[in-house]
Amino acid sequence: MRVDQGGRPLRVVLAEDSVLLREGLIGLLARCGHEVVAAVGDARALIAAVEEHTPDIVVTDVRMPPDFQDEGLHAAVRLREKRPALPVLVLSQYVQRSYAAELLDSGDGSGVGYLLKDRVGQVEEFVAALRKVADGGTVVDPEVVRQLLRRRRDPLEQLTPREREVLALIAEGKSNGAIARELVVSDAAIGKHIGNILTKLDLPQTDETHRRVLAVLTYLRA
Repeated sequence: MRVDQGGRPLRVVLAEDSVLLREGLIGLLARCGHEVVAAVGDARALIAAVEEHTPDIVVTDVRMPPDFQDEGLHAAVRLREKRPALPVLVLSQYVQRSYAAELLDSGDGSGVGYLLKDRVGQVEEFVAALRKVADGGTVVDPEVVRQLLRRRRDPLEQLTPREREVLALIAEGKSNGAIARELVVSDAAIGKHIGNILTKLDLPQTDETHRRVLAVLTYLRA
């Protein structure tokens, strides 16, 4: 069954050391109309596959051989140093704030995603996240955001509770319209909240998309 009606088929390089999950993802992506041009099990092979195939997006696990630490993440960051606009969706078994922040810091700040592996089972959400990252968007798993909310909030103390709520939804990759619908307020109200957030966080004067990414980074590091 096709669940991705969002646009052109994507050419995907997949890095996952678990054979079962790797094969499952290959089948899932194929059913959604996408092509896995390479499926590998370690970070070195991931880098080689990207060099060979120049994919539309990379999907990689954080932990891979030989040490099962953060080899997949570091490979993704290295790839984005060479290709700043290369879309990368990282899958992780556990919530790791530093992983999400390092990924969002890589490349030009666009086209990055950090999801927990459990999200793969929610097929429509996973495929929507894949498409959004491939199109240059930013996606952070809602569970990561929820756990971060329970941490200390410096330098977010100056934000109002509503502004922190809006920033949390931005970190999940939601658009202004989606945030407005979730909070049952007008788009104009959300625009005002976002303007206040960007001002209070004293972010550099660049385009709004980049400032939103910087705001998410500030949120993840708080």
